[in-house]
Amino acid sequence: MLAVIGGSGLGSLRGEVRALEMETIEAIRTPYGGPVQVDICRLKNVRIAFLPRHAAGDRVPAHKVNYKANIWALQSLGVDRIIATNTVGGISEDLPPGAMAIPEQLIDYTWGRESSYFDGADQEPRHIDFTWPYDLSLREALRDAAARVEKPIKFGGVYGVLQGPRLETAAEILRLRRDGCDMVGMTSMPEAVLARELEIPYACLALSVNWAAGLGDGVIDMKDIKRVHGFGTVELIGIIEALIESEALK
Repeated sequence: MLAVIGGSGLGSLRGEVRALEMETIEAIRTPYGGPVQVDICRLKNVRIAFLPRHAAGDRVPAHKVNYKANIWALQSLGVDRIIATNTVGGISEDLPPGAMAIPEQLIDYTWGRESSYFDGADQEPRHIDFTWPYDLSLREALRDAAARVEKPIKFGGVYGVLQGPRLETAAEILRLRRDGCDMVGMTSMPEAVLARELEIPYACLALSVNWAAGLGDGVIDMKDIKRVHGFGTVELIGIIEALIESEALK
C-alpha cells in the first residue's frame, strides 16, 4: 500500500482529491506513543494511507513530531512505499516560491530528535546504508507524474534539514548554500532514515513557499507563504493524483 505523508497545509486528502473514497480512519497505538491517525482511502482501486505529519490543524511543530510512531504506524498497516510532501524555502535560483523539487540528497542539521529504532533502547544498534536517502524508483515515478500534469519540477537537489521551529538567519542560509543545499526545511529528518531502517522506500515531493532568509526582498512574510501554499498545494495534489492513476493502470 502506498502512503502519503502530508506536510504543512496538507492535513487531509478528503475534499482535496477527486473521486477519493474513504474506507476507514485508523488510530494506531505504537511502542513509541500515539495514537497515530491514518486515513485509509481508495482512488481508482488503489489503496492509500494518508498521515498528516503535523496532526489536524498543523498543531505539532516539526521538532515535536513523533516521527518514530508515525513511520512504525505506517509499517503496521502494510505500507510498502512512502511519498512525503514537504514545504521548503528555496535556496537555488530554480526554486522560487511555487516551484517544486524531488530532492536526491539531504544534509541533516537537526539535533535532539529521536532518529533511530536501533538506538540501544528498543533494539541493538544497527548501522544502515544511507548513501542515497531517497528511493530512485519512487523519485522517477514522481517525475513522470509531474510530467503528465505538465508541472515543471526540479529533479534532484539537496534538502538541508534544520531544527526549527524558527526560520533561519541570513547567515545560516549562506552557510547552507556553501554546503551545497538547494532548499531548506524542517521535516525530512529523521523521517527518511526511519523509513530506511524499516526498509520502506521513501521519496520527498517538496514545495517551495518562499525564498530562504536573506535571498528575497525584505523579511519573510507568512501571508505570502500561505498564499503560495494555497495554489501550490493544488498542484502538489495533482501530481499525487497522477502518480496514483499510473498505479491503477499497472
